[in-house]
Amino acid sequence: MSEENVAAFKRGLDAYNRRDLDALFEELDPDVEWHPALAVTLGGERTVFHGHRGVRESIEEEDEALAVFQFEISEIRDLGDRVLAIGCARIRGKESGVRIESPFYVLTESKGTKGRATRATSLRTYLDPNEALEAAGLSE
Repeated sequence: MSEENVAAFKRGLDAYNRRDLDALFEELDPDVEWHPALAVTLGGERTVFHGHRGVRESIEEEDEALAVFQFEISEIRDLGDRVLAIGCARIRGKESGVRIESPFYVLTESKGTKGRATRATSLRTYLDPNEALEAAGLSE
């Protein structure tokens, strides 16, 4: 199942980077919990978005503030029912034009149900490497 989770993560990330929400939702459970690290940074009040509707809302908030938000993977750690992706976020402000590159970490948890492919049930992003590794139960 873990190879399937890694493949699903890669498909979801590719869809996210293209802003193809229909393809992204194919990889996310309808009741997914989406915990974006940038939500509060961008002035949002919530740190958790629920379900496909919440994910759409979160991405729309990002897109209102940012002209570019792309995530590039440098490493994926297969943790069974969880996947930790390590990489870099490339961000450009919509109004300011300021460009930022930041370490970025994504921790997903996936579960399969009878008769349905494995989908991510939880997705958390981190800007701090120690926080991400701790959440994944890893240390360096």
